[in-house]
Amino acid sequence: MSSAKHKIALVIGAGAFGTAMAQVLAHNFDKVILKVRSVDVYQAIKNGENSVYLPGLKIAKNIEAALTWEEVDNYNVSEIELIVSALPTSGIADYFNTHCERFNSYFKKGIPLVSLSKGIDPETLELSDDLLYEIFPHYKELFCFLSGPSFAHEIMQGQITLVAMAGRSKQVLEKVIEMTTTSFFRALASYDIKGVLLGGALKNILAIAGGIIEGLGYNHNTRAALITRGIQEMLQFGTVYNARPETFYGLSGMGDLILTTTGELSRNKSFGLELARGRKASEIISSHRNVVEGYKTAKAVHFIIERYEFIAPIFNGVYEVLYEDQPAKEVITKIMSSPSKFE
Repeated sequence: MSSAKHKIALVIGAGAFGTAMAQVLAHNFDKVILKVRSVDVYQAIKNGENSVYLPGLKIAKNIEAALTWEEVDNYNVSEIELIVSALPTSGIADYFNTHCERFNSYFKKGIPLVSLSKGIDPETLELSDDLLYEIFPHYKELFCFLSGPSFAHEIMQGQITLVAMAGRSKQVLEKVIEMTTTSFFRALASYDIKGVLLGGALKNILAIAGGIIEGLGYNHNTRAALITRGIQEMLQFGTVYNARPETFYGLSGMGDLILTTTGELSRNKSFGLELARGRKASEIISSHRNVVEGYKTAKAVHFIIERYEFIAPIFNGVYEVLYEDQPAKEVITKIMSSPSKFE
């Protein structure tokens, strides 16, 4: 599959999206090292398929699984040209602090890193750029942040996919976009890092809401209302983080929101569907191996709303269902009975 434009890419995290991005990179790199943490995922990838997260979808032959850093170092690491982090937002600080020396050695060589994380840390209320900048303050220009409407399953199938890629350096953005561009996958550059990250994080909560309303039997009218009012609520968070309003109407905002509230492959929407059936959030989370980013992000968002005292009934409503065990139907009734306002 590789056209040998580049030598080695290193992908950290072999969940669904990390594996899908490895598949994209396999078109442009001689070898893609997929750093995994679980033995079953490691064995599955060795057998040519990530059957744990993406069953039935074959991966490129030039994708190699590595369970330990010793295995990574068995390759010619001097040929690594790109790093991709597919870690959940809540895992960024611990992971990169633990392996700080290793990644500093990569960044000293000018190797860029693309973060795929979509969330807000519930402890610090920080986005992934803040978390990475605090650990690696001297290499901010090397970090890029990818977000947009992109189901891993469809990327693996070669479905045409457009995403946003945000960063501080024009030169690095151009380099990373060239490395990740294929006949079916393309990133569009943005300098609005906060806007791109907020779009990717906040849409997960609205996707949970989308699953809830669908599970309760509501249809197209309700979904359209959720999307349009949800975007309006998202814009308030943009003001807090100094993001550009227009970013929320782009790929990482409106584009991703439409996908995850209407598509059938969204983990967050599936989570909402289970909530609508009466299951408790904590019960669902404990029984799933896949990370549901919207769950933890909803807590962070609740704290942000409290701190900055703005009105976001949809986001607050999801929090009440997730963390206060409020019946979804009652939360919707409360939202609909709130005072009317001008559009």
